[in-house]
Amino acid sequence: MAEYAEIDSESRLLLSAEIEQLEIDLFLDAVYKQYGYDFRHYAKPSLHRRILNCLAREKKQHVSELIPCILHDEYFFDRFLQDMSVTVTSMFRDPKLFRLLKERVIPKLSTYSSINIWHAGCATGEEVYSLAILLEEAGLLDRCRIYATDYNNDSLKSARAAIYSLSNFNEYQRNYTLCGGEKKLSHYYRTNKTSAIFSPTLRDKIIFAHHNFMKDGAFAQMHLVLCRNVLIYFDSSLKERALKVLNESIIPRGFFMMGDRESLECTNELGAFERVLEDVNSIYRKKLF
Repeated sequence: MAEYAEIDSESRLLLSAEIEQLEIDLFLDAVYKQYGYDFRHYAKPSLHRRILNCLAREKKQHVSELIPCILHDEYFFDRFLQDMSVTVTSMFRDPKLFRLLKERVIPKLSTYSSINIWHAGCATGEEVYSLAILLEEAGLLDRCRIYATDYNNDSLKSARAAIYSLSNFNEYQRNYTLCGGEKKLSHYYRTNKTSAIFSPTLRDKIIFAHHNFMKDGAFAQMHLVLCRNVLIYFDSSLKERALKVLNESIIPRGFFMMGDRESLECTNELGAFERVLEDVNSIYRKKLF
């Protein structure tokens, strides 16, 4: 009898998991049909975790209870979008990669009379301002048009404001120094009691715009594209779609920079690129053909 009880318990767990997955599928269908955001191709572990966080915040017991919220609560989708957005970022994040960008990529960009750059998935903007600082120190910022995009309009609003808590700036100064910064980071911002506000010299060179890899297309003629720590949240089909969009945006001999945990290995776009450094999987240059 104990054996049958154990089997029955396992069956109930499997059934419960299947029902939960069905509820998630129906919920994501409702999100897509109501708002046009297709999260159905996000990596399942991350997706599941974020939906359960939403469930707890909304004080609901079952995922299916979120469907009426999507359909009838005009403010719920904004809250859900915050759950789905990846806003973990910092200035000069992964300073070794920013140093390689400074030493191996930016000097090559100096050969162009005008430079187009796309920072995809910019979140709240710390990394795109980091890039702008390196370009300013290389004497290239005046030649650049930097497009910084995200699908979260609240994140874009924060990025445009360029106001950040001073509590993080000791870490940011260390990162800046490690990546080869040539001045004090404080040269680029003014402060009030609690915040750093970046200079208009940097802000005016960045165009912030909404872009959604789930449905939007390429930015044309980019000399450098950065898409860092974004693709790890996509399943294989959405990742391939995003990489195709990114590839189509980059000129021949243009550069592509990913996050330190990301790589083009085992993707359809690998053949279009070569690594800038043999032992670094995160920085690529597009081939001529």
